[in-house]
Amino acid sequence: MPIIILIVVLGSLRYFEIGPVANLSWWWIAALFGVAFIWFEFIERMLGLDKRKAHDDNDRIREERVKKTFEKKPPGRR
Repeated sequence: MPIIILIVVLGSLRYFEIGPVANLSWWWIAALFGVAFIWFEFIERMLGLDKRKAHDDNDRIREERVKKTFEKKPPGRR
């Protein structure tokens, strides 16, 4: 995600010609797009980061469901 933020910031600074980025070639920003594409399409899958995020989300949902279930007390019991 930081690389996406970097692309947006650099692209905006270059487009509005602000600071030292005004003279930066668009090819550098396009190269960052290429790096982001390679990261999200290939490297993240190879490292298993995409599955890890999905598993973390599933674990969080399961923990919330269990917590919600056990917070309710059955009628007639203390």
